[in-house]
Amino acid sequence: MVTVNIGMLHYILDHVYGAFVHRTKISPPFFSRGWGGTKLELLERLISQLFPEVEGQNWPPSLIQPIWRTVWETQNACLREGVFRTPCDEQLLSALPPESHNARVAFLVPKDVPPQKMACVVHLAGTGDHTFERRLRLGGPLLKQNIATMVLESPFYGQRRPMLQRGAKLLCVSDLLLLGRATIEEARSLLYWLDSEAGFGKMGVCGLSMGGVHAAMVGSLHPTPVATLPFLSPHSAVVAFCEGILKHATAWEALREDLAAKEAAMTLEEVRERMRNVLSLTDVTRFPIPKNPNAIIFVAATVSTISLSDNIDVA
Repeated sequence: MVTVNIGMLHYILDHVYGAFVHRTKISPPFFSRGWGGTKLELLERLISQLFPEVEGQNWPPSLIQPIWRTVWETQNACLREGVFRTPCDEQLLSALPPESHNARVAFLVPKDVPPQKMACVVHLAGTGDHTFERRLRLGGPLLKQNIATMVLESPFYGQRRPMLQRGAKLLCVSDLLLLGRATIEEARSLLYWLDSEAGFGKMGVCGLSMGGVHAAMVGSLHPTPVATLPFLSPHSAVVAFCEGILKHATAWEALREDLAAKEAAMTLEEVRERMRNVLSLTDVTRFPIPKNPNAIIFVAATVSTISLSDNIDVA
C-alpha cells in the first residue's frame, strides 16, 4: 500500500506548473516595473496608520452615492449595477491610475422583501477575478434565504484596469498595496451605504484568497460589527508572493535593478527580504480585533491523504 499526501502532491504540481509558465515567459510577471518609487513610500506610511498602536484607526467610512442602472429584473430578483467615485482621500486618489478612480459594483437583491428583513454580503475579488459574474453565481442560491449580494470590482481589475497592465499582473509593488487600501475604503463605504441609506438590518463581507484577506481587514476596521467570512485566505501577501506559487511569477530581477538604481546593489535574497518587509503591511494579525469576533467564520483548507491499493480510500 502506498500512501500519498494529496496536499503535498498538489503543492509540488502547482510549483512545477508555476515555474514552467513563468520562467518560460508564457505569462508576464508581477511587478515588472519595480517597486513604485514614492507611491510605495506613501502606501507604507498610510497602511502603518491602520495598526492598533496608532490612534484613530477606526475612522468613519465615507458616504457614497452610487448611480444605479437596472441590468435585469424577474418576479423574484433584481440585478443592478452602480458606479461611484472611490472614497479614497486625495493622496490615495492621486496615486491610483485614472482608470481606477470610479468604482463599479453589482447588486443582486430579492424582490418584495423590505431591506430591514434582509441581509447583504459584500463579495471582494480574489487575484485575477476581473468581473462580476463568478461572484454573482454565489449570490443566486442566497436569494432564497433573503440574502442580497453586492459584488465590488477591485481597482486595477476589469474596467478599472490600467491601460498598460496585462491581466492581473500588477506593474509595481505599490499597486498591490494601493489595490488593497482602496478596496478596504470602498467596501467600508458600501457597508455604510447599506446600513444608512438602504436600510439593511444585517451585513457581511466575504472573499476568496486575496479577497478574503481584504474581507478580514474590512471586518477589522469597520466601526460597527459586521459578519466576516474569509475563504481559503493567507494571513498576508507574504505567503503568496514569497512562499507560494506566485514567487515564480514575480519579476525579482526587475525589482533588484530598481533598488540598485536608487540605493545599492543587492542580492536576490536581500530583495526577497525587502519584499517580505513591505508585504508584512498586509498581515491581518497586525490589525485591530474586530468589534464582534464571534461574527467571523474562517474557511480553511485541510490536507487529506489517500491510500493507493486495490481500492482508494480517502482519510
